[in-house]
Amino acid sequence: MSTVKKVSMAAQGPEFSQLVQGYWRLGAWNMSTQARLSFIKQHIEMGISTVDHAAIYDAGHCETLFGQALKLDPGVRQQIEIVSKFGINGIPASATEKRVSHYDSSKQAILTSTENSLKRLGVEQLDVLLVHRPDFLMDADQVAEAFGALNQSGKVKHFGVSNFTTAQFDLLQSRLEAPLVTNQVELNPINFEVVADGTLDQLQQYRVRPMAWSCLAGGRIFSAATEQAVRLRITLSELAEELGAQSIDQVIYAWVLKHPSNPVALLGTGNIQRVRDAVAALALQMNHEQWYRIWVASKGFAVP
Repeated sequence: MSTVKKVSMAAQGPEFSQLVQGYWRLGAWNMSTQARLSFIKQHIEMGISTVDHAAIYDAGHCETLFGQALKLDPGVRQQIEIVSKFGINGIPASATEKRVSHYDSSKQAILTSTENSLKRLGVEQLDVLLVHRPDFLMDADQVAEAFGALNQSGKVKHFGVSNFTTAQFDLLQSRLEAPLVTNQVELNPINFEVVADGTLDQLQQYRVRPMAWSCLAGGRIFSAATEQAVRLRITLSELAEELGAQSIDQVIYAWVLKHPSNPVALLGTGNIQRVRDAVAALALQMNHEQWYRIWVASKGFAVP
């Protein structure tokens, strides 16, 4: 039975599962194609139907691996919502001249990247396409033209952004008829600048849900020797006992999901038991004081 509910991301937007399975490390999981398909089906059974990709993940190889799994059972495509991202151009392994990684949100770059993602995934349509990082040379009119062409051709249903400031979000939205359906942002007890810099306030105002990435801070909360990480581990362990959580991971997910902007949380693990543990975190009831104890542990001082 499904335990993860579907939520509306925005007015006229898609419905996502409250937890999203991220596939940016898929290439490192060392799974056979059949094992990848089994993993996808297992998290779908839990209600985790939304999956997150990007053209830059392992230079597109993660999308290819996912597409190979879908090919074994094409009917799975109808059970999931696929998110992918464009805009980060890495340095090709074959490059001989001096080059740097860079962003590119020009119209042709968007169209080409999206076509390549569709081919690698083996699907005809993305549910949501995100601008992966703010391009300092972004021409909002060109982005809007690309989005319009992709939507009219049926290749992309909805559009959003990732790591955008409030001003960047408003600029792009001003050129679009349809609403941007999310801003995918970093949110964890080590880095939660978006709580205070207006990013989540703006999304609340527009009733657009954020997608929270790196909820576990890339593992730094568990392994870093900094004073901040040590304080957090102590506080998270205390709260795990109070809340009846099985791990501090669950406490962190509960902390992220408590924010009134109502984020959906990305998972990055390829371990199905850890996915189950994350699902169990949805049942935890954290109060305001407990949420702020994590805030204080991170900052190292009390609220003003």
